[in-house]
Amino acid sequence: MDSDAMRGDGGDVYWRRRMSVLVGVLVVVAVVAWACSSGSSGPQRSSSAQTATSGPPAADPLLAGLRTLALGTASPSPTPSPTKNPATPAPAKVKRPGAPCEERDLVLSLQGRQEVYGAGAMPHLMATLVNTGQVMCTTDVGPRAMEIRITSGEDRIWSTADCVSGDTGTAQKLERGIPFVRTVDWDRKRSRTECAATRPNALPGTYVAVARLGKLKSPLVVFHLR
Repeated sequence: MDSDAMRGDGGDVYWRRRMSVLVGVLVVVAVVAWACSSGSSGPQRSSSAQTATSGPPAADPLLAGLRTLALGTASPSPTPSPTKNPATPAPAKVKRPGAPCEERDLVLSLQGRQEVYGAGAMPHLMATLVNTGQVMCTTDVGPRAMEIRITSGEDRIWSTADCVSGDTGTAQKLERGIPFVRTVDWDRKRSRTECAATRPNALPGTYVAVARLGKLKSPLVVFHLR
């Protein structure tokens, strides 16, 4: 190369041309390298994207409906449970007429003639026993079994069961709804279980009378002696 050509303005032009060629070569190399790298990584990104979006295929509504219909048709119909016959109630026991009365079928009551008795007047009491059962029954209404008792506070004053000897049982047939009635007039004297020759008189005051038959008990009757 001519040494004059490298001097002055000519030298500057020469070097600028050499630099342009070098830059062009570098650009071409960079483009080729970018293209290669893009080609190798492209399928991987596509594959990963496809993997991320891939999944179980969407269920076909028509197939799902047919599958449901088939399952419903194949399922066995429910077997009706056998109906249990209700237990037959035991026949009610028929009570024989004349059998002993049951206390649950009896109603015992007591009434007094008046609330206040003057001097010398004897209190009059009336006991009533009613059979509410279905048939006639029998019960003991003797003075010991069906007792009428008079008390004053805690003091036992008089009783039909006092001073009674021997067998005093009295079987009484009670028809349904027909009352048995017993009346007593108290002589205003005290009594004891054993018989006594003399009996003291009851003092003026308040007294309570009640009728008893087994576990049955009548309402109380309150009266006063003058």
